Amino acid sequence: MSTLIPEQSISAQKAGVERLLGLATIAFEGIEKLAELNLQAVKSTFAENQEILSKTLSANNQQEWVALPVHLTQPVAEKAASYSRQVSEILSSIQGEFSTAAQAHLQQCQRDAQELFENLAKNAPTGSESVLAAWQSAFSTPAGAFDDTAKKTTKHLTHDEGAGPAL
Repeated sequence: MSTLIPEQSISAQKAGVERLLGLATIAFEGIEKLAELNLQAVKSTFAENQEILSKTLSANNQQEWVALPVHLTQPVAEKAASYSRQVSEILSSIQGEFSTAAQAHLQQCQRDAQELFENLAKNAPTGSESVLAAWQSAFSTPAGAFDDTAKKTTKHLTHDEGAGPAL
């Protein structure tokens, strides 16, 4: 016996599609940010390579030519570290948004399950209170533990800034 009527089923399917589209939007925004960052990095690298080539060709003596790599390595290392940090920030942002969406969905599922249980309890035959209490206990304890774990994990992932994304 199904308790869902067609309107509820359609509504649930619409909500699922909307969640999927929301997650896809988050993913595409993250991909767009990464593409912009990569484009900036390519442009910057191209300009730097032109400058390096120009300096190399304009070196007047051997000492100037030998000193070029020493002066060029530090900016490259700094830019690589900056690029890595920016990628990490973008990925952490995406991960945080996904975690928030997942937690909101979990909470909605828990509310829906509680509502279903309350409806079943209202329509249950007399004398089934002990069965309903056992059923509620069997489902509420793991759901609460799962919710606590999900909240702790989300908090850990979104607030652990120095470690980068845990993908």
